[in-house]
Amino acid sequence: MNRTGWKGVFPAITTPFRDGLAVDFEFLREHVRWLLDKGCSGIVALGSLGESATLTLDEKLAILQTCREAAAGRAPVVAGVAGLSTSECVALAKGAEETGCDGLMVLPAYVYRGDARESEAHAAAVLDATALSCMLYNNPIAYGTDFLPAQIAMLARRHPNLHAVKESAGDVRRVTAIREIADDRLAVFVGVDDLIVEGVAAGAVGWIAGLVNAFPAESVLLFDLAMRGDHEEARRLYEWFLPLLRLDTVPKFVQLIKLVQQEVGRGSERVRPPRLTLVGDEREAAFEVIRAAVRARVTL
Repeated sequence: MNRTGWKGVFPAITTPFRDGLAVDFEFLREHVRWLLDKGCSGIVALGSLGESATLTLDEKLAILQTCREAAAGRAPVVAGVAGLSTSECVALAKGAEETGCDGLMVLPAYVYRGDARESEAHAAAVLDATALSCMLYNNPIAYGTDFLPAQIAMLARRHPNLHAVKESAGDVRRVTAIREIADDRLAVFVGVDDLIVEGVAAGAVGWIAGLVNAFPAESVLLFDLAMRGDHEEARRLYEWFLPLLRLDTVPKFVQLIKLVQQEVGRGSERVRPPRLTLVGDEREAAFEVIRAAVRARVTL
């Protein structure tokens, strides 16, 4: 995988669990194949949506191996790399390379919110751990670490295997600013579901998507319409999709997206603690959004 491979819709896949919360590798294998059959361009495992923080290293490597086997060379498999310490992340990056992954998505460290010098050192250690093509994940809302465009450009100059950025600051002007400072050196991906059309208009060439786990055909079509500049058709699909896409932008996005998957018959809502499945008014409000969208589902 190189710079040109970073484009299109890459699902941030959820991690399926059986009763008892063991990883459901059989479903995972089928899920990856289904997403690729629907036109997705790559697979990202072990991200925030994949509940990476609840998985052991052995489970993470087994998940990556399963994704690789299911993808069978049809599309790149990218490993999300995050952990409490830099050494833990370097070990995971090396394990992903040994497993045969095509790329890495480099996240900030969990819990500790480092300053700019510390965040750059952490990212640099993971980038240098392998020769794999890498994407830097910027999500200051979730992780409290904000890689500013100038820092991203500096990392790109120092690390030739940094080829892409997942931008999740929630401000579409970041896409413009990264492109302005890094030009075509970096592929910019939108990491917030309800900003995809605006992000593409600003120059993004890819989407690390969440609701794609339940609606891959709609996600791929929306991205393609936006890339082609078919504004009228994109708006029609976007207006239907937005109530669902907004579920990706709240703290319980994992529970919500897994609930959507369950409602459309493409998975289970099971999550690992400390997350719990939704109950009460929160659950009913989610059902209202999901079922309204299913009833009004756009014919493709």
